[in-house]
Amino acid sequence: MAKRIENTTPKQDGYRMPAEFEEQERVWMLWPERPDNWRNGAKPAQTVFAQVAKAIRQFEPVTVCASPAQFQNCRAHLPSDIRVVEVTSNDAWIRDCGPTFVINDKGGIRGCDWTFNAWGGLVDGLYFPGIRMIW
Repeated sequence: MAKRIENTTPKQDGYRMPAEFEEQERVWMLWPERPDNWRNGAKPAQTVFAQVAKAIRQFEPVTVCASPAQFQNCRAHLPSDIRVVEVTSNDAWIRDCGPTFVINDKGGIRGCDWTFNAWGGLVDGLYFPGIRMIW
């Protein structure tokens, strides 16, 4: 299990956000399931997410995070060379609620835990009470 660092920032510890053009090791995705975001029980979205994951895997490894309720369904949609891990989430946009990976010049990698406020949190946010991912 990863060590939780709380008293410093990644920048203080020599980490930086890699540029978009830098090589990466893996793509992370979240499996869609919210019926208020996705029509027809998210089934059409799941089909498309599976197609996207299959296309990406031709070039680099893919990990798809699925809730406990959707894990078996997700696994059934994807070939065995795509890793599926059980992660509780209530959204499918990993950019908003997943970790941001930062690197240092010694080859270190750190996942930053964000508290996503759904574009405004409790006042004007999209979801109530907001999204919190635990990694």
